[in-house]
Amino acid sequence: MAASDTRERLLAATIDLLGGPGLTAVSARSVANAAGVNQALVFYHFSTVAALVREATRVSTQRGVDHYRPALDAATSLTELLEVGRRLHAEESAGGSVRVMAQLLAAGQTDPEHAQTARDCLGLWFAEVTRAVDRLLDDSPLRELVDVTDLARTIGAAFIGLELYDGVDPDGAAAALDSLAGLGILIEVLDGLSLLERKLLKKRIASVQKRH
Repeated sequence: MAASDTRERLLAATIDLLGGPGLTAVSARSVANAAGVNQALVFYHFSTVAALVREATRVSTQRGVDHYRPALDAATSLTELLEVGRRLHAEESAGGSVRVMAQLLAAGQTDPEHAQTARDCLGLWFAEVTRAVDRLLDDSPLRELVDVTDLARTIGAAFIGLELYDGVDPDGAAAALDSLAGLGILIEVLDGLSLLERKLLKKRIASVQKRH
């Protein structure tokens, strides 16, 4: 078996374990057994199990980003963008890259290596969402009120957090998704304001900001 084939089998086995039993089930032995190779090859190709998890998560996340990029690019409003997020939540919660990310975030509270892996992979998602939000807010009055990158991170973090929430309260997570969708509707209302209404809105916002 070629070295590259062995490496790919180890990555595939790790991704399957992360999406199935979860992060706690990933060990050199479990990965090697799932890949059908000698356990020593885990360390030969990746040095540590943490390094294997990091690469497997990066590969899994990049696949997810590539898969959803066309839908993100096709969104014509923030409401549609949030609907893509709703679809992503439904499709990925069973064992996709977003579920894996949620596990890493939880593990990262006590493990710096997992925390760094989560940050790196979140960066891949946030870059795509930022690009979409920046495009959709090109002529929106909201652009003057929020930082596009921060808004994209908020949206992305909300969907990641919902993966954790969904595991203990599915109904509550569904309600939170509905509330998030309401944000898209509000932005569409703002975008539909006339020039005069936008000016009045800006004055009102400036007045409120001075008080805070």
